[in-house]
Amino acid sequence: MKDQRPTVILFVIFFVGTVLLIKLFMIQVVDDSFMKRAENNAIQRVVDHPYRGLVYDRNGKLMVFNNPIFDLMVVPREFTLTDTVRFCTLFNVSKEELIEGYNAAKNYSRVKPSPLIKQISNADFARIQDFLVDYPGLFIMTRSVRAYPTPTASHALGYIGEISATQLERDSLGYYDQGDYVGLSGLERYYEEELRGTKGVKYKMVNVRGVDKGPFKEGEYDTISVAGKNITSTIDLELQRYGELLMNGKTGSVVAIEPKTGEILAMISAPFYDPNQLTGAAFGKTFQKLNVDASKPLFNRPIMATYPPGSIFKIVQSLIGLQEGVLTPETTFSCNRSLVACHNHPSPVNLFGAIRNSCNPYYHQAFRQIINREVSSNTFKDTEIGLNAWREKVLKFGLGSPLGVDMSGEKGGDIPSSALYDRIYGSGRWKYSTIYSLSIGQGEMQVTPLQMANLAAIFANKGYYYTPHLIKEMDGDAKKIPAKFQQRHEVGVDARHFNLIQDAMAEALYGTANRAVIEDLVIAGKTGTAQNPHGEDHSVFIAFAPKEDPKIAIAVYVENAGWGGRAAASTASLMIEKYIKGKITRPELQEYVLAGNFIY
Repeated sequence: MKDQRPTVILFVIFFVGTVLLIKLFMIQVVDDSFMKRAENNAIQRVVDHPYRGLVYDRNGKLMVFNNPIFDLMVVPREFTLTDTVRFCTLFNVSKEELIEGYNAAKNYSRVKPSPLIKQISNADFARIQDFLVDYPGLFIMTRSVRAYPTPTASHALGYIGEISATQLERDSLGYYDQGDYVGLSGLERYYEEELRGTKGVKYKMVNVRGVDKGPFKEGEYDTISVAGKNITSTIDLELQRYGELLMNGKTGSVVAIEPKTGEILAMISAPFYDPNQLTGAAFGKTFQKLNVDASKPLFNRPIMATYPPGSIFKIVQSLIGLQEGVLTPETTFSCNRSLVACHNHPSPVNLFGAIRNSCNPYYHQAFRQIINREVSSNTFKDTEIGLNAWREKVLKFGLGSPLGVDMSGEKGGDIPSSALYDRIYGSGRWKYSTIYSLSIGQGEMQVTPLQMANLAAIFANKGYYYTPHLIKEMDGDAKKIPAKFQQRHEVGVDARHFNLIQDAMAEALYGTANRAVIEDLVIAGKTGTAQNPHGEDHSVFIAFAPKEDPKIAIAVYVENAGWGGRAAASTASLMIEKYIKGKITRPELQEYVLAGNFIY
């Protein structure tokens, strides 16, 4: 039989060659994926970061704008370095910082760009741009940081910073990349999606040295960035600045609200900081310094600090008592100091006199009648039922839970329920004598300064409020603000009951806060002294004005400043005058507040 091995070998060679030719045809003619990969090696994808929206005050004054900065981006796979010393000298970076930045970029991705040196200034960029061609894998990305023409309202406005790994993981839409900046607090955080805008992308051709050779396919695949929406805030810049002047060197907060709308006119947390400090390359070091400061300048007191409301809560007690029919304007109690301490004033007093003179024994007795309604034969059970019913009425005043302001981190305070006292004392082992301190706004009750300013707005509006908020318009359209800020909340007390309350609050200034009296402007207010077991008591005051047509409601807390009729009432009075009249007619009172010697 003739040997067929050469034929078989030729057949195998022919078959393999045919397969290779077909594969080559598929690669070169039919399948363009390899061509695309080759193109990708010469195409650089550059993200065009949009400018964040601007922020204005309620009168159109610019509060926040953008400053351009530059990030040096690196693609680790393409980056080579032969002279480290020269590179560090040119780019003004230490060897340790260079290694740390490169390793972070490499760990993120070897083929995707990420920041190597962040937030390069305009001057430094002008100096280094001609040297970039010497370093393959490097290119510049333009970004922007926030800037503040007037260094004020730092807690309300908030700040932006580099996105964290945790935030990146939560980004289900994949909008953000490593190194992106996001809002971290205040308005910047709450309205991040509106302020951030929409990214654009540009594709450009580069040679092996990274030199820009122009747009890829004449920009066919490029998309333009869209700037973020501009926000008009509710803040009155001049009032905010004046309030910060008055609170400089003190600890506490001021919140001023327009009662008819819930718009926040001023939100001051003292001590405060210059918001320009938390921008640019020094952000990390400055943030760490502020974060460890014992005075807690980063702590947003208007929405995070909680205190006992003190005597101011007597107004809420009065309204609940009137609505329930437990109290009437003629209800009279003696100032029995064996029940609870009080200051000197005529006795007995009716409800008007109790508010005017802030009579503690009056509210001790009134609260007992509100709580112990004799709905049960068991005294302990009767107190429990009465307390829970009372609590439900108090909650309608916006206390005991966050109001829903457009800021993150808002605390809700606490209005105690029977469950709390069951945990402390045991079920059926407490009664009115255990909780009577609630009658005058002390004990386990806690509120925030924002909630107290909202109470002042409720008293001004005779029974309703709008959720306090910091946004007035978005892109010039008031209809774009969240609907929840236009929803009216009723507190469940008839408007007629507020007439006596407003009259008594106006009269109270002459009894407990005569420093707050302004000529030709009727203010309705109430002092408070929040007990502080760690030192001097806190000075508290709420008010609204003008009484007949309220345009501002305000709450002031000055920590460790003693009696409410001094520090808090004086500060509130000056701010009201500044807002209503546009000027200060009592320079001696202003000097008193600026000096800050309230205890002596």
